[in-house]
Amino acid sequence: MTQNKGRCVDRVTSALRDPATIVAWNEGDWDRAVREARRSGLLARLGLLIADHNLESHVPSRARPHLEAASILARKHGDDVTRELRHIRTALGGASYPVILLKGASYVAAGLPAAAGRLFGDIDILVPRAAITDAETALTARGWCGVKQDDYDQHYYRQWMHEIPPLQHRTRRTTVDVHHTIVPPTGRHAVDARRMIDWAIPAPNAPGFLVLSPPDMILHAAVHLFDDGEWTNGLRDLDDINRLLRHFASRGDFWPMLVTRAVQLGLERPLGYALRYAARLLGTPVPQDLLTGAGLRPPPALTLRWMDWVFVHALRPAHANCALPGTRLALFFLYVRAHRLRMPLRLLLPHLLRKAVVKRLKPATA
Repeated sequence: MTQNKGRCVDRVTSALRDPATIVAWNEGDWDRAVREARRSGLLARLGLLIADHNLESHVPSRARPHLEAASILARKHGDDVTRELRHIRTALGGASYPVILLKGASYVAAGLPAAAGRLFGDIDILVPRAAITDAETALTARGWCGVKQDDYDQHYYRQWMHEIPPLQHRTRRTTVDVHHTIVPPTGRHAVDARRMIDWAIPAPNAPGFLVLSPPDMILHAAVHLFDDGEWTNGLRDLDDINRLLRHFASRGDFWPMLVTRAVQLGLERPLGYALRYAARLLGTPVPQDLLTGAGLRPPPALTLRWMDWVFVHALRPAHANCALPGTRLALFFLYVRAHRLRMPLRLLLPHLLRKAVVKRLKPATA
């Protein structure tokens, strides 16, 4: 993909789609690609793709230390997640309820390709809503404590959100997000988490934990990306979906099961977007009937054209080099859209008004 007037080539997306494109890169391309990939959390993954395709000889000497350092950091992140899961398992060891790993931690625990070269900011777990208090109490007893102490934030999370306020360990500074469902219950795509919990399967590499079933893992990744307003890691999250789809598609019944499950959970639209842009941007081999048919409830044609423009602007490396004309508008629209999907206006407007007032009154730090 190229920006208007040729100002910017999205090298990272091109390399994710076809690693052989790096053969044509010059020193300037590498300089920009390293910056863009690092900013998007994709530098280690880029290095792994190059190694997997035996293209190391095409990497200039000045770029190699950056790829190697990113690979070391990604391995450390993976080791840190594995270690932290042991601490969480110890804290919740006596739990009589299922504990399900989500997102990046689940990719590590299940040994999935999406874990390779990935960086992690926190660990997300899902427990039944009735077990939230027990899980929070158990983690608190082992050194985790809430990072959102404001009374309003506490009320906002516990009353309206799909998780309690984040918990951070006092000494290791690691963060755990404890969910009781995957999207806010007030949202347009609210999901009955019990149906996902019922389908959860043991995590091969993390005894004592479960992970979502393959279709549910894809659906969670899709709704997390396309209904959220945070796009710094948007391209990385899309590549997660790309890698998951390619991995699970080897199972003969995967695609029909995925669509059926999306219908059951009411997540057809997020899945439709995930398949559309994974195929369009990263070349994910998605069956054509899923891309063009009505089974996933695509929006009207004019709306889809607008969303194509918005998502193509948002799903780029999160670096100033890759900003297109209109990128700020697209990201602002998605921010507003995410809030609108998350809460009805009767709750959203007072919440945003309060946030704006608090931000304005907050004293500047020295």
